[in-house]
Amino acid sequence: MAYREEFEQGAKERPETAREGQPVQAPQPETAAPVAEPPKAKKKGFGKKPIILAVLAAALGFGGYEGYHWWTDGRFMVSTDDAYVQADITILSAKISGYVASVAVTNNQNVKAGDLIAKIDDGDYRLALQSAKDKFATQQSAIARIGRQIEAGRASVAQAEAQVVSAQAEAERAESDYARQQQLARSDFTSRASLENAKAARDRANADVKSAQAAVAAAQANVEVLAAQRTEGERLAAEYQTAVDKAERDLSFTEIRAPVDGVIGNKAVEVGTYVQPGARLAALVPLTSVHVDANFKETQLASLKPGQTVHVKVDAFPDSDIVGKVESVSPASGAVFSLLPPENATGNFTKIVQRVPVRVTVSPEVAQQGLLRPGLSVVVDVDTRTAAQSEKTASIKE
Repeated sequence: MAYREEFEQGAKERPETAREGQPVQAPQPETAAPVAEPPKAKKKGFGKKPIILAVLAAALGFGGYEGYHWWTDGRFMVSTDDAYVQADITILSAKISGYVASVAVTNNQNVKAGDLIAKIDDGDYRLALQSAKDKFATQQSAIARIGRQIEAGRASVAQAEAQVVSAQAEAERAESDYARQQQLARSDFTSRASLENAKAARDRANADVKSAQAAVAAAQANVEVLAAQRTEGERLAAEYQTAVDKAERDLSFTEIRAPVDGVIGNKAVEVGTYVQPGARLAALVPLTSVHVDANFKETQLASLKPGQTVHVKVDAFPDSDIVGKVESVSPASGAVFSLLPPENATGNFTKIVQRVPVRVTVSPEVAQQGLLRPGLSVVVDVDTRTAAQSEKTASIKE
């Protein structure tokens, strides 16, 4: 009993943190509480503040510069990047059919107006020309023959007219003889047979006059017929001359020549190729007459006028600044000229800002350099102040 009481007494004196199944730690001797150290003074920061100030100063300076630039220039500029270099490209094609005998150019070759591009075999066309010339020569001979016949007919007319004169003279003589025989018959100095013979001679002479006059009319009619035949022959000769001209023209088409100065591209013909009329042979790009088609939004058109100065930046030459002029504005938006124009008169209408093509020309000196190639992308900036200056200059000149 005494031992049990001592055990319970000892359990009460153990620390409360002891738990069943855990070792009981021996009580630690009491130690003095640690003294708290005073807080260390923070160092003043000198690294971030100058950087922030510098960034703010740079931002203010850049904003001021941009604002000044916008106020002096930017607000007067109308820009678009939907612009491309264009040119009036000539498609060379064949006008006649035949086999290509020779090709005188290659791709990317510079040519002058009149230079030979290709030649089609001209054998058949030379024969056609010779045949047309032969027919024309034959008809010319026929016209000459008819001319000689007209001369002969006019001679026949003259002969017939002479016969008329002779017949009239004979008729007058026969009339006088008949009158004389009548007087003699009244005095019974001649026989009745003589009177009748004189009368018959007179009638025969009058008939000869009429016959001669009819021969003159026939000869004149023959001359008129021959003249009509000559006119018909001359018109037929004119048709043959037209055939000769056409044959010569077809023969000239066997040589395809450059109509303007430019550069050959997209060549699609080789020696031995059989071409038909209208077959595409090559493209001729006149680099000296290039221009820029800029598609501006319809909301930008109010300040665009022909004659304004344009700054063109070519993507292929980022360091270049090409100066041009606004030449004209399209009469309609690009959507109107498309293959399938939009039909807005529907229930599901959605308004879309339209673009209108504006043509920009560059100086001949810049075009002759050959840097601007059709299809290149450009950025166009139009200075709207230049129109007012040009109008002011025009008013001063007036």
